Amino acid sequence: MNKSLKKFYIFLTSLFIFLIHLPFVFAKMKPVSNNISDISNLKNNASLLKTSEPVSSAKSYVFDSLHLNTFGLTRQAFDYALQGFNILRSQGKLNNDSIISIVDFSLASSKKRLFVIDLKNLKMLFNTYVAHGRNSGSEYATQFSNDPKSFESSLGFYVTQDTYKGTHGFSLRLEGEEKGINDNAYSRAIVMHCACYVNEKYIQHKGYIGRSLGCPALPQKIYKPIIQKIKGGSCLFMYSPDTDYLSQSTLLQLQSS
Repeated sequence: MNKSLKKFYIFLTSLFIFLIHLPFVFAKMKPVSNNISDISNLKNNASLLKTSEPVSSAKSYVFDSLHLNTFGLTRQAFDYALQGFNILRSQGKLNNDSIISIVDFSLASSKKRLFVIDLKNLKMLFNTYVAHGRNSGSEYATQFSNDPKSFESSLGFYVTQDTYKGTHGFSLRLEGEEKGINDNAYSRAIVMHCACYVNEKYIQHKGYIGRSLGCPALPQKIYKPIIQKIKGGSCLFMYSPDTDYLSQSTLLQLQSS
C-alpha cells in the first residue's frame, strides 16, 4: 500500500470513529438555562440563605455571568434579593417578574448602588446613584425606620406601583411588602423620584450625595427611563447587613416555592 493510500485510509478510519462518538458527546452537554422560571426556582424549599452555605450553580451563573461583583453589588445582597423575589413571585404579586432592582445600602452613597437587572435576558439595565434618608446617616445608611416623619430609609422588599406627577415631578409609588419594616411606605409617601443632590458634583464637594426624606431618590439625568422600566409590579429590594432586619424579615425566613 503506497503512502498516499495509507494516509487516506487512516483519515477515513478516524472520521468514522469521530462520527460514531459525536452523538454521545452532545448527549453529555447540558446548556445552562437563563430562563426566568429556572432562575426564580433556584432555591426550592430552601431556608434562609446563609453566606456560609454553598450557593446553587444557577444562581452563581447569573451573578458571575453578569459580573455583578465588578459593578460593586455584594453577593449577599443579590442572594437575599432573589430569595425574596421568589416568594413574591410565587404569591402572584409581581406583574413584571423579568426585572429586579436592588439598592445595596452596604455601599457608600458615593458609589453607584442601585442595580436594575433584566433576569429574563441576563442584562444589567441600569447602575447608578441612589439616595437614602437624611436621618439614616451621611455617607453610609446605618439607621432605618418604618415610622412616619422619621426621615429614614426603610429596608426590605417593595413592589413597584403606578407613576404620577408630584412635587418632584415624574415619580413612582412603592408598596412595602414587609409588615413592621416597610409597610408604611405608601402612607409615608416613600416614592422613587429624582433629586438635584444626587450627582457626582455633590460627591466631589461633600464626599457623598445628598439625602432625602426617606425616598430612594435618583439622578435627574437618568431617573425617567429607570422608572419607566421598573414600574407596574416589579420587585425592588433595599438591602443592608442590618442584623435587626435580617432577623425580622418574614420574606427571608419563608421558604421559596
